[in-house]
Amino acid sequence: MSGIQIGSTIFLALMVLLALRVPIGIAMFTMGAAGYWALSDFETVRLLAALKTLAYARLSNYDIAVIPLFLLMGQFATHGGLSKALFRFVAAFMGHLRGGIAMAAVGACAGFGAICGSSLATAATMGQVALPELRRFGYAGSLSTGALAAGGTLGILIPPSVPLVIYAILTQESIGKLFMAAVLPGVIAMVGYMIVVRLFVAFRPLAAPAGPVVPWPDRLKALAQVLPVLGVFVVVIVGIYGGWANPTEAAAIGAAACGLLAIAKGDLDLGGLKASLLGTAQATAMIYVVLLGADMLNTALALSQMPVELAAWVQASQLSPMLVMIAILVIYILLGCVMDSLAMILLTIPIFYPVVMGLDFYGLSSTDKSVWFGILALMVVEIGLVHPPVGMNVYIINRLARDVPLSETFKGVMPFLASDLLRIALLLAFPSIALVLVHSFGA
Repeated sequence: MSGIQIGSTIFLALMVLLALRVPIGIAMFTMGAAGYWALSDFETVRLLAALKTLAYARLSNYDIAVIPLFLLMGQFATHGGLSKALFRFVAAFMGHLRGGIAMAAVGACAGFGAICGSSLATAATMGQVALPELRRFGYAGSLSTGALAAGGTLGILIPPSVPLVIYAILTQESIGKLFMAAVLPGVIAMVGYMIVVRLFVAFRPLAAPAGPVVPWPDRLKALAQVLPVLGVFVVVIVGIYGGWANPTEAAAIGAAACGLLAIAKGDLDLGGLKASLLGTAQATAMIYVVLLGADMLNTALALSQMPVELAAWVQASQLSPMLVMIAILVIYILLGCVMDSLAMILLTIPIFYPVVMGLDFYGLSSTDKSVWFGILALMVVEIGLVHPPVGMNVYIINRLARDVPLSETFKGVMPFLASDLLRIALLLAFPSIALVLVHSFGA
């Protein structure tokens, strides 16, 4: 059997395990170990030798400590009431517009994503904060839940982003460059969602009444409360890309700053501190198990030579590079029907990355191509969080808004999905959207 045939067999068996609801980390580890054992002529000693060093090689990596630190930063922000300050700030400046509270929810999701790094946490936290206000002003259920579900996806696009860190680890790419590259697409995503709200209101004015005008003294007070949060974001991102702190150090500074801010505000008590630490430990353990499973699977795929053979086959096929990229993005959208974002990144990057790096796109350098593809992949992965039938963000928001039928929430998300597809098309056509800041502030 060829490497592609062996790798495809492993991959199909993995899909069967996932269909049987085996956890993704365990499924990847099981099939990776089985594939490695078969490719090693069923020599158990070689498999045990690989297992002996697998966990240590991955978990002893200093850079991987950035994951629990960013997660802890998000936990402190969640339990410390920082999400409420962000929402009040944006609502103070936009709430008097028709649809302004929904736009404020989107803006607050973007701000919270800048200190959280998780879409599910962003959706759950901002849903608890914004839904009562949206109900109070009589917003339509489909618009309220759709805006929050879509806004939650900004949690993984606007840096710091845990999936981007995983991508950087898998591809040996610079975390700082990826974070910088994600800023402008993240801002475009936020503005695009706000435009969707305005268009929604233009067709259905009664679905989003205007709120009261907030006096300027109250606006300035809301601004003062949120400035420290914005400061944390600036310190983390500028620190990483400015070169005075590596990603792990910047994440540690950000986590400590968020914790101190929450304590100073009086919103983080002992119970909140325990919940933050426990939540971080649970999320970190889940991610590390999935990482180990992905490492085992990737080791087997590397032994099978499937990624190399697939890349060579694509190059020899004379297919247009853009056609290959579009096919990859469509596969991501389809996988989003059955997988979460982290699983998709871990499962597909070892296969798709060599293919993309072997093709020419606009004459981009290998580094620019790697960064551009990382942002593209992340943007498509985020669609999986809101499109049916899985749409984890949709289910999270729907559980918070039990009075809104699930079908209404999915209807409310559709206009935001159109915005996502338009943004992906723009980035496909103009890679400079992701690369301009990297080049402007690069050494």
